[in-house]
Amino acid sequence: MLSLLCLFDIFKTNLIYNFNQMNILITGIGGPTPRSIARSIAKTLPNAKIYGTDTSRLALGFYMNGLVDESIIVPKANEPTYWENIINIIESFKIDIAFVQPEAEVLEWGRYFKKHGNYPCQVLIPPVDHVEVLMDKAKMADLLVDTDYIPKTISITPELQSLNIVMDKIGYPCWIRASVGSGGLGSLKLEREADLKAWLYIHKNVPTFTVSEFLPGRHLANQMLYLNGKLIKNAGLECVNYVMADIAPSKVTGNTSFGRFLNEEMLLVFCEEVMDYIYRSTGVSPHGVYSFDLKEDSNHNMKVTEINIRHMAYTGIMAKLGFDLIEDSIKFMTSQEKLIKNGHHLFNGEIFLRDVDIEPIIMKEIDIKAQ
Repeated sequence: MLSLLCLFDIFKTNLIYNFNQMNILITGIGGPTPRSIARSIAKTLPNAKIYGTDTSRLALGFYMNGLVDESIIVPKANEPTYWENIINIIESFKIDIAFVQPEAEVLEWGRYFKKHGNYPCQVLIPPVDHVEVLMDKAKMADLLVDTDYIPKTISITPELQSLNIVMDKIGYPCWIRASVGSGGLGSLKLEREADLKAWLYIHKNVPTFTVSEFLPGRHLANQMLYLNGKLIKNAGLECVNYVMADIAPSKVTGNTSFGRFLNEEMLLVFCEEVMDYIYRSTGVSPHGVYSFDLKEDSNHNMKVTEINIRHMAYTGIMAKLGFDLIEDSIKFMTSQEKLIKNGHHLFNGEIFLRDVDIEPIIMKEIDIKAQ
């Protein structure tokens, strides 16, 4: 008679084999995060077929050797033929699971579920009620306005009547950024009203900005996995320096060139408290991957600046250190969530170095060269 350990080994081998036979759709393959997800899957499941879609024929992921097995141009998520194309891809290539990354597509897939009661294939994304309120920073600020979780924040438009309200409600220095979008889009530290006036003129095509008190402390990030209302795991890091920061007026580009993985329980607990508040406020249980951006104020208090409803750019790097939300997502989508390890993930002094078009380097901070 086979021992229980032998039976588990056989089950685990069959599970990996089944994973390897899957057809996986990754949307937005031109972006760095979907490309990172594709590379991670290719390493752990070398026999899986990966199908990458993007709205641009110039998407970088289409032309990287070995990244995907099939490259497909699709309409934008808000175009009438989007679902016709996506469903045709799912049926033609017998797609088993999908990683939906661009926020506009996450929103559209959420609306599809709300309308039809199911997804066209297995996917792991937050409920549309959360997507709608979190992908717009102004709406997120409205949701969290009566809490200490966010800095003082207001919404403005490029019209000049916004000038007085910034001085009255926030004061200078302050931080401005586009309300929709990630990273450093439309971001700048404003020292005076003249800076605001010039910035609004330069970015007059951006419909809405959020302006908040300037936070001088660390830039932190946290990635969390929820399954049907239950927190499964989370882990955090510090963004120290940014790729090509010198070309951005804000010195923030949205891509970190030097990051520090953290062993700070307080960060993880803080993000959980915020998610609990969002659950109580919306009445909708969290589900899927949530990615936080935070800044510290002058007293080292953490403040939420953004909550993304998808994997963040560091997801592939974190996977290499054992915090693998890509594999965990696959396990959930294939009904193997019992194999996911739960709990806080605390790192042990690791850092990462990144640049454009090169694999990140992971190392111990103590190994950085001395001055």
